[in-house]
Amino acid sequence: MNEENKAAANGCGKSRSGTQNEAALLALMEKTGYSMVQENGQRKFGGPPPGWEGPPPPRGCEVFVGKIPRDMYEDELVPVFERAGKIYEFRLMMEFSGENRGYAFVMYTTKEEAQLAIKILNNYEIRPGKLIGVCVSLDNCRLFIGAIPKEKKKEEILNEMKKVTEGVVDVIVYPNATDKTKNRGFAFVEYESHRAAAMARRRLIPGTFQLWGHNIQVDWADPEKEVDEETMQRVKVLYVRNLMISTTEETIKAEFNKFKPGIVERVKKLRDYAFVHFFHREDAIAAMSVMNGKCIDGASIEVTLAKPVNKESTWKQHFNGHVGPGSENLLGFSNREDVHQKSLGKPASLPVRLNGQYSPGPPEVDRCAYPFFPGIKLTPISMYSLKASHFSSAAMHLDYFCNKNNWAPPEYYLYSTTSQDGKILLVYKVLIPSIPDASRSCFMPDKLCTTVESAKELAAQFTLLHLAYVNALLILTPATSPYEEQRICASRRGACNKD
Repeated sequence: MNEENKAAANGCGKSRSGTQNEAALLALMEKTGYSMVQENGQRKFGGPPPGWEGPPPPRGCEVFVGKIPRDMYEDELVPVFERAGKIYEFRLMMEFSGENRGYAFVMYTTKEEAQLAIKILNNYEIRPGKLIGVCVSLDNCRLFIGAIPKEKKKEEILNEMKKVTEGVVDVIVYPNATDKTKNRGFAFVEYESHRAAAMARRRLIPGTFQLWGHNIQVDWADPEKEVDEETMQRVKVLYVRNLMISTTEETIKAEFNKFKPGIVERVKKLRDYAFVHFFHREDAIAAMSVMNGKCIDGASIEVTLAKPVNKESTWKQHFNGHVGPGSENLLGFSNREDVHQKSLGKPASLPVRLNGQYSPGPPEVDRCAYPFFPGIKLTPISMYSLKASHFSSAAMHLDYFCNKNNWAPPEYYLYSTTSQDGKILLVYKVLIPSIPDASRSCFMPDKLCTTVESAKELAAQFTLLHLAYVNALLILTPATSPYEEQRICASRRGACNKD
């Protein structure tokens, strides 16, 4: 065994003696023939494995593993993950103390093996009472750029990003929901590699860099959920975006039925996008080809196959945006535009994600969309008789949410502190009295605001994102999903040491 392997094996935790740790790891390397190297806060097992020829496995072959016990190492972990297939590389993140950091990356030789690992090992009880989380890991090549002037076109944004950063491949710009001549104030920039995106992110540090005289906001874009090919081959639902707010479900159904009457089963529209359900898959494929780029009510629409989401994991992975008590998500499809959108910016305009979509903040709300003519009959109505889609405020959503489940109204408690420059900063603690467990009934965000209104909105949003509605009962879900854990690692450690 070479000295490099011995040195890596010796850098282990303290739950077992150093000699025991080293012996177990050396035995693993002896048995498998894999090498082990520790560098830059991570220990690499394999990469490539013995006898490997050719390039590394393609994108989509790696999984992220979270919630690993801190005193567990490769001699215990590798045999578990070998159940799903041949491991190309196992990277365990390490502390200086010798303990692991609680997460790892496992690269398999094929995508099928990676998907099997997710299927059989997500929520696997690796030790009594200790469940690990496993999800797909992708090299993120896309950045979210916020606070872009809304009058800028795609070509202008693309040219500007190419001037200030290297490796730009494309930009994705969504039109404003109410004014299609403007963008939504943000864009996604696609780079040729993760490294290029990471370098661009470092260069575009908020507060030190401006575009068109504006301070911009930069973060990693949330990766789009991968769906296996077998599942996509069964999809008979189309995702239609860039619709006008005023376009109705009836209009959409009629337009899609034009080239072949009776093929549409139903339509579900949410703000400026919709899901069109077909009776037969072949009709959905044909309609996608015909309708993509067509105009409906003056708007040029984009049509793609909808991506199904796992209904069970939808509730567990709510931090990543896939959650909502009674939404199109429950029909099994996600809105990819909303999955990517970041809630960056001033707290006063925080978008609230509920029911699988963003309820826009004040700048985008259509408060006077219809004229009020004299003589129009008005009927008294309770706000609780409305649907959740009638609310844009997180505080109103939370109140509505509690009422619909026969809970007492939420209680807000205001706290303050003073910033270094003398500003009064505010935060609300939210108490849900109807949750019997006192330790799980209070919610407080980890950010401070400068106004009471924005602090209340942020607290309500934070509370909503921590509640899940399952089988007519509201329960609290685990504090951190593997997807959120991966996102935290990426933001704190430069995409998990892959920069």
